[in-house]
Formats: sequence, structure tokens, C-alpha cells
Amino acid sequence: MTEKTRILVVEDDMIIAANISLQLTNLGYEVTGIETRGEEAILNTNVNPPDIILMDINLRGALDGVQTAQTIQKKMDIPIIYLTANTDEASFLRAKETRPLAFITKPFNKLNLQRTIALAVERLRENEGKKEFGEKMDLQILDDRIFVRHNGKMAKLLLDDILYIEADRNYCTIFTTTGNYVLTSTLKTMHERLPSSKFVRVHRSYMVNIGKLDVVGESHLEIGRIVIPFSKSQREFLLGRLHTI
Repeated sequence: MTEKTRILVVEDDMIIAANISLQLTNLGYEVTGIETRGEEAILNTNVNPPDIILMDINLRGALDGVQTAQTIQKKMDIPIIYLTANTDEASFLRAKETRPLAFITKPFNKLNLQRTIALAVERLRENEGKKEFGEKMDLQILDDRIFVRHNGKMAKLLLDDILYIEADRNYCTIFTTTGNYVLTSTLKTMHERLPSSKFVRVHRSYMVNIGKLDVVGESHLEIGRIVIPFSKSQREFLLGRLHTI
């Protein structure tokens, strides 16, 4: 999680939503957007994933807050804090299935919002630390090879056989000359632990083995026939590295 916690507000009452956004900003959080319908919240999350979603349960439209949360969680593990004026047992049990961090009952005051968010952020940071420990347990690195957990066993991968690594939030897929391996790890962890003499992060979602590059274009790279996006901000660094090998 980034230093400044990023929060998406999903609330169909724009006055309430604007007030929440202002309070969150004043408390030092980054509001990634305000959405009034579940469908728009899903699109916003796909494009710009937040750390936490403040979700009104009783949204108008085709999807209520619980259905919106369920749809988002099929693709991404984003924690939910529900906002609700409706505390009936049926709504609570439905919402509980999405494993929310907390419920905030409307109407609420600034202190209630502040304390709930602060406790949620603390829990997320604790879980992030545990997750990072788990990532290290699933990835063992030696001088010329790594061992990754695959099908319940630790599989050996030679560094020279790794072509590139693609990230999808908390998962990475390692593409090799012989097959692909999905690892429960962030690209940040891979970047920190793999030798920088061989591997370079070229995009927020990609790392490459610089010894396997066939083409370096203006905005893309190629390994074999695979096209990999290339951030302009990484271009000068990558070219400098290529000149040293």
C-alpha cells in the first residue's frame, strides 16, 4: 500500500459523497473518485484501483453496493467499508459475505469516519506485512536460480531461462523458455529481490531479463515475438544498462 492511502467513495447522494470526500482529503487521504452507481464504480476501480472502497450498500441502479463489491472482488482484492442507513439483518448478512473491514452507519460524524478509516488502514498495513513475509517464503533466490512454489512444491528456475515477469496486483506470472509460473508476489517484491544486473523494471506491470531483449522501441520491447509495454520514464535507465552488458 502506498504511503498515502487511496480511497474510492461510492455513494449515490452527491451531497453526502462530497462531504465524505472533503473530510477524507482533510484527514490526509487521497480520494481517487466519487461514483454514484455500481457500474461506474467497477469501471473506476478497473482503471485506477484504490486501497479501500467506501461503499454505500443501498445504491440505485442495476447493482446495489453488495453486488458491486462482489463484482470487484472477483478480479481484485480491495477491502470494503460499507456505508449504510439500513441495518436490517438480511442486508448485514449479505454484506458480511464480502468480508468488509467495517460498517459505518449513517448519519455519522467526522470522528466516527476518522477512527474507522484509521483502524482499517492499520489492519491493512499489518496484513501487508504478513503478505510480504508469505511472498518471501514462496520465493527463494540463489546466485543463478530461484525456487518458486508451484503445484505444492518448490520448483527450480534458472535465471537465464526467465524471459520476463508480468504483474497483476498481488500476483506475478514468470514467463520462461519452458513454461509459465504464477507466484503470489507483487512486482515490487520481485524487483527488490531479483538481481538488478539481469532484471529491469520497464513498466509498472513488467520486468524483463535484459539479456533476452530482441527489440527496444520507443514505447515497447520485444522478446521473441512477445510485445511488452515500455514506460518512457524507464527508457534512459534501460538504455544505460544495455550499454554496460
